Amino acid sequence: MSMEPKDRAPYSAIVDRPPLKLPGSARVVLWTIVNLEVWDIGRPMARQIIPPPTGQVLLPDVPNWSWHEYGMRVGAWRFFKLYERLGIRPTLSINARVCEAYERVAKQALDAGWEFMGHAYDQMPMHKHDDPRDMIFRSMDILEKFTGKRPRGWLGPGLTQLLDTPEILVEAGVKYIGDWVWDDEPATIQTAKGPLVTLPYTVEHNDIPMMAVHHHESDYWFTRFKDAIDRLHQEGAERPKVLAVAIHPYISGQPHRIKYLEAIYDYAQSLGDVLLWNGDELLDWYQGERAKGYPV
Repeated sequence: MSMEPKDRAPYSAIVDRPPLKLPGSARVVLWTIVNLEVWDIGRPMARQIIPPPTGQVLLPDVPNWSWHEYGMRVGAWRFFKLYERLGIRPTLSINARVCEAYERVAKQALDAGWEFMGHAYDQMPMHKHDDPRDMIFRSMDILEKFTGKRPRGWLGPGLTQLLDTPEILVEAGVKYIGDWVWDDEPATIQTAKGPLVTLPYTVEHNDIPMMAVHHHESDYWFTRFKDAIDRLHQEGAERPKVLAVAIHPYISGQPHRIKYLEAIYDYAQSLGDVLLWNGDELLDWYQGERAKGYPV
């Protein structure tokens, strides 16, 4: 039985809820999500940096495929260096096929203690799979075998989801999703297989729409985050907020953008009262708050 999203949780105005409480005096959580994907050269690319001649999609699409490859060969290593310096263990939204096709990159993240989050098998919309359920279970199984731990989180490729996807995810062992970009706080939705937590992922603070779709200048990345952090830090005095930093190595790992990503963390830390958590830490905190009686 499929449910529409509006039927999975009653409407809830943020001002009507009892405020959650972060540890100590913390006001804001920055949730970092690094997205690692596999773009199959036999299919049209997931997105394009250069349009095809006369607008006709041609296969193989080597220019756009190799633009993505830059992220795996070069950009990802700028991320590893940054998060090692900061002592951050980001959430890794990873196509399971990365563990097969780019084992060197996946192993680096595993050794660094990053949290692995399911992100389908490879980068293709959920709607295009003949058997989405099989793909979800296969992806989760591959990640569990690679890491020794079944992922607790899931992000649909391109945030795509079918009406029955939440049920399948719960069956597969998923505890939280990032596909619902509807709040500044975690929330809980209902499925026929049990509850599922939504963590505040982002489209407004994601480098794909900001840089690859809307084509903002590189320094605008920092400007938008600074404005958001300032307001959330102000509001966080009354109730804490979560801000996702969603990045891809072929975009934010470029040499003309990486310093603006670095600047976000430097600025956030200069304010104080900002936590740099991953999805596991957010989920544990939220479940702890619910155990104290915070409503679902």
